Amino acid sequence: MAKENKGSEAKPEKKGKPNFFRRAAAGLSKWFREMRSELKKVVWPTRQVTVNKTIVASVVMIVAGCVLWAFDQVAMFIVQALISIGG
Repeated sequence: MAKENKGSEAKPEKKGKPNFFRRAAAGLSKWFREMRSELKKVVWPTRQVTVNKTIVASVVMIVAGCVLWAFDQVAMFIVQALISIGG
């Protein structure tokens, strides 16, 4: 008879914080909710502003590449001159 009572008893609830997976799921869902609310506050640029900034960035990268290439050519010339003098 004592064995029958053990099976019908409910397990006592654990007190304290929930397990790792429940905490992770709660934290992840909270992060997505907050991210969504922050994205609603963003003022997105217009298509024209995006195109203009892309063009400016591309021009700056091309100019920087040309300047670096020129410095490389000058350095290569100097190194070759020094090698030819010493060799």
